[in-house]
Amino acid sequence: MTALRDGGRVSRAIRFGWLALGVFCVGLGIVGALLPLMPTTIFLILAAGCFARSSPRLEAWLLDHPRFGPTLRAWRRDGAMSRRAKAMAVGGMATGYAIFLAVADPPVSVLCVVALIMSGCAAYICARPAMSS
Repeated sequence: MTALRDGGRVSRAIRFGWLALGVFCVGLGIVGALLPLMPTTIFLILAAGCFARSSPRLEAWLLDHPRFGPTLRAWRRDGAMSRRAKAMAVGGMATGYAIFLAVADPPVSVLCVVALIMSGCAAYICARPAMSS
């Protein structure tokens, strides 16, 4: 009987952790909607995943949101992104790398590693199916 009670407490704690992480990701998504170089959608995708594990009501709220819902549903259904989102993501990475080059003075090996990681991320984004309108 004690094991069940302890298991229930652990389960509630994990669920609360997912909920807190989801709320945090929504907050970051809101900040991203206001700041030009910070992403929005990835944080909302993460929030939807967290809410799927903690709060079906908040998950439904995100998926039914008039502005972000279609994008989240397309990602969940097909892993799809709009062409505009792909261009902005790859452009943001290129801008970030250019700023990194201009501001930091890292060794060439670090420049190459960062370029490789960003290129891999850009390739992944470009390989995603295009979202149908």
